[in-house]
Amino acid sequence: MAHQEHHHHHHHPPPPPPHKTQLSYQIVKTSTAATIGGSCMVLSGLTLAGTVIALVVATPLLVIFSPVLVPAAITVFLVTAGLVASGGFGVSSVSVFYWLYKYVRGQQPVGADKLDRGRDKLTGKAMDVKERVAEQTGTRGTQG
Repeated sequence: MAHQEHHHHHHHPPPPPPHKTQLSYQIVKTSTAATIGGSCMVLSGLTLAGTVIALVVATPLLVIFSPVLVPAAITVFLVTAGLVASGGFGVSSVSVFYWLYKYVRGQQPVGADKLDRGRDKLTGKAMDVKERVAEQTGTRGTQG
């Protein structure tokens, strides 16, 4: 009796053949790759379709709004250019004012000596003209 129970205990289920597991693994791998590849293709197809649809929708809109968009684009461009230019002018005018401020304060900014020389020449000429005018009016005054 004990002998029979002992015999039953040793009965194992047969192991699965190895090539079958290999095959199912291959199928899983292939199906996974196919799923990923397919979803990528679908996504790229959707993206392409979306782009085409967007273009198809946008083109008539662009045509309709071009009389609005073109001046708007030009305006935006001009405003931007104006801001950039005025920014540039602002910087240069600030530097000019700074230069004048330094010059007035008696510091010697760049080019001040040239300006002084030019002013001396100008004042010299002005003096000559004034003297000549004074002479002429003076002589005319004494004559009259």
